[in-house]
Amino acid sequence: MGGACSRKRDPQSDEENVQRRVVSRRYSKSGSSKWLGTSLSRTSVDNKEGTALCPSLMELCIYKISEEIDQYGTFSMLPRDISQQIFNELVCSQRLTEAYLEAFEDCYLQDINLGEYPGVDDAWMDVICSQGSSLLTADISGSDVTDSGLLNIKDCNNIEALNLNFCDKISDAGLGCISGFSNLTNLSLKRNNNITAKGMSSLSGLVSLLKLDLERCTGIHGGLVHLKGLKKLESLNINCCNCITDADMKPLSDLTSLKELQISCSKVTDNGVAFLKGLNKLSLLNMERCPITAACLDSLSDHGALLYLNVSRSSLTDDGCEKFSKLKSLKVLNLGFNDISDAVLAHLKVLKDLESLNLDSCRIGDDGLVHLADYSFIKSYFFYCVGKVNKLLIFNKNSRFSGHNHLKCLELSDTEVGNSGLRHLSGLVNLESLNLSFTVITDGGLRNLAKLTCLKSLNLDVRQITDAGLAALAGLTEVTHLDLFCAKITDTGTKYIRNFTKLRSLEICGGGLTDAGVKNIKDLKSLVLLNLSQNHHLTDKSLEFISELSQLVSLNVSSSRVSNTGLQHLTKLKNLKSLSLESTKVTANDIKKLHESHLPDLVTYRPE
Repeated sequence: MGGACSRKRDPQSDEENVQRRVVSRRYSKSGSSKWLGTSLSRTSVDNKEGTALCPSLMELCIYKISEEIDQYGTFSMLPRDISQQIFNELVCSQRLTEAYLEAFEDCYLQDINLGEYPGVDDAWMDVICSQGSSLLTADISGSDVTDSGLLNIKDCNNIEALNLNFCDKISDAGLGCISGFSNLTNLSLKRNNNITAKGMSSLSGLVSLLKLDLERCTGIHGGLVHLKGLKKLESLNINCCNCITDADMKPLSDLTSLKELQISCSKVTDNGVAFLKGLNKLSLLNMERCPITAACLDSLSDHGALLYLNVSRSSLTDDGCEKFSKLKSLKVLNLGFNDISDAVLAHLKVLKDLESLNLDSCRIGDDGLVHLADYSFIKSYFFYCVGKVNKLLIFNKNSRFSGHNHLKCLELSDTEVGNSGLRHLSGLVNLESLNLSFTVITDGGLRNLAKLTCLKSLNLDVRQITDAGLAALAGLTEVTHLDLFCAKITDTGTKYIRNFTKLRSLEICGGGLTDAGVKNIKDLKSLVLLNLSQNHHLTDKSLEFISELSQLVSLNVSSSRVSNTGLQHLTKLKNLKSLSLESTKVTANDIKKLHESHLPDLVTYRPE
């Protein structure tokens, strides 16, 4: 299934994809960042008026001190909250160095958030650990800190949250330094291959732990037995730990407070899932890419609290899937990339609280979608008719006509759904996100979506869709994300897109647009992402129109006729972080000059 001329993506919002593509790792901090709101390195804007807010006197002082940091030897005499704000501003503005860090020794800071910050190593740890019992949160993810650097952290015995993600120089010995942290509630050790089952014994004393993240820690097989005494543990992430087997699931049966469990890409089978039977508080279970079948649902049938279940890319078939009907509290169900057909949808009819359903790349066709249809409008019509005939008939409000009227997100990408199937979706009036990429729908079927006025995200990455199809959707004014990557859209079609005034993400590729078409979208002032690649007739005039989209963060005009001359129009796009102009007349040197002279915030740009 699918179209070779396009690209297949995971079902995530375009805004999330924008952030992933254009923001470097140092901005992806996993620790507390509540202080970012006071930083003067970010423009403070009144959303209603669109005007900048005047900074407070304190903010001005913090900014001034940070600008002149080399004049100060210590901040230990200042009140702690002032020192904290100065520290945060230095981190946010990337001015903090090992030398400047010395000024914060013994300042009793509560939050040290240096996740992905450049240059952090053992030399920084003396000052970090000098905060002693005042330190509550610490994030040194992505640093070069070693076991030796962690030795003194034992003095920070009140710490509540500690992030050591991507710290590949920390091993079992380093974990021993935190073994006595009885107040620790959050611990994250993502992507650490040096931690072994033996080292996991250091976690057994963390009796207050609520959240533990061991994602991609590939040497922990057999170590989960040390978690048996963590009776307060509510969230455990061991995603992508392919060493985890059924035997590792047995110790988890004692963790009766567990609410979230992620074991994707492990070797856990139906037998391992059986150990989870008594975890009645479990609300989220992620088993993507696990070799499980529908037989595992027997172990989950009594989990009345289960709201989120991901069994995508597993070994599910139609056989046994009737057991899904027992999971009546489910709100989110991901069945993508399984060998299941329309027959399974018949068993989902009773899941009345379902808000999100993913059927990506399953053997789903038009006939199966009848089971998702929302017949509540029929019910209302019958009540109206009954009143007209003096109530000769009485209908139970819980009759079979009530369908999936809570459904907000539906993924049908890479299925055999066509125009007939879309008729069954017309009653899903609360639907906010719909993915129909790589299906067999045509323009004629899109009129069935006209009633979905709550739609915010619509993926029509389908080569059969043309301008005529967009005309039928002109009334969906709430749409913020529109993907027409592979559709055959011309300048005529962009006239209908002008109605989508709330658009934040728009992709139209494939060669049908000219400058006249770009002119039709220049008034979409909310656009954050714009992808117009492979439209070979676009010229510098298009860049002039695009320059009016001041909120743009990501722009792609590759495979077009734009030139170095047109780059002058982009100097006004001060929020731009990603720019792609491959296969154009623009050279790497041209973009480099633009970056250095006018767009310093550009993180990624092509040609490089």
